[in-house]
Amino acid sequence: MRPALMISVALLCAGLAPAAAAERPVVVELFTSQSCSSCPPAEALIGRLAQAGSDVLPLAFHVTYWDHLNWRDPYSLPAATARQEAYAAHLGGSSYTPQAVIDGRTGLVGSDEAGLRGAIARARAGGSAVPLTLAPDADRLVARVGAATVAAPGGARVLLVGFDPSHTTRVLRGENAGRTIDQANIVRSLRDLGRWSGAAVTFTSARPEGETAALLLQAGDGRILGAARLEPADAAKAREALR
Repeated sequence: MRPALMISVALLCAGLAPAAAAERPVVVELFTSQSCSSCPPAEALIGRLAQAGSDVLPLAFHVTYWDHLNWRDPYSLPAATARQEAYAAHLGGSSYTPQAVIDGRTGLVGSDEAGLRGAIARARAGGSAVPLTLAPDADRLVARVGAATVAAPGGARVLLVGFDPSHTTRVLRGENAGRTIDQANIVRSLRDLGRWSGAAVTFTSARPEGETAALLLQAGDGRILGAARLEPADAAKAREALR
């Protein structure tokens, strides 16, 4: 085969290949609480991941089960606690903080940086992903999910996540009393937009609570099949539309 023809065939095959996992962000979910004394190192790691680039989507889910102590985490969500309990059922074990779950497939201690980065690398190399986009349209968001490139027996759910990029909190009581904690990508809301069964579909939704948003496609067994986030410019447009 002539070199020029070989190059053309290679380019054609590349165009027909399914989207690789590296073409969308690996989702890292941290289950945490301001009342947990071992959580600040994991929070700092999530902050570094949030600043490192667009190939990782870190999301901090603040659970409620520490709130019975004498400090209530202002960002704790019942939905975060329920989500972690669902992961415990899928992955085995019990709920604890800080726990990180990578792409809905691997759970580990959230402050274990070497383990976390290894799991992220494995997730990047782990196969194809369903293409997702999230964009503002006036005061609403438009979520588009592409056709199946991976098997999802029983379908999957399309989840809209609202989150704040950063907050700094002075903790007055509890295990972290007297500490000032910097926290990144704090989830403020979680909304189920509907079911995806493999065909391309579009959802339109009111903006969720939170300064910006992300979109997750999650299979029934917990696996993240695709992810997208609002680009900074789009997030700014969406906030402006609400004023």
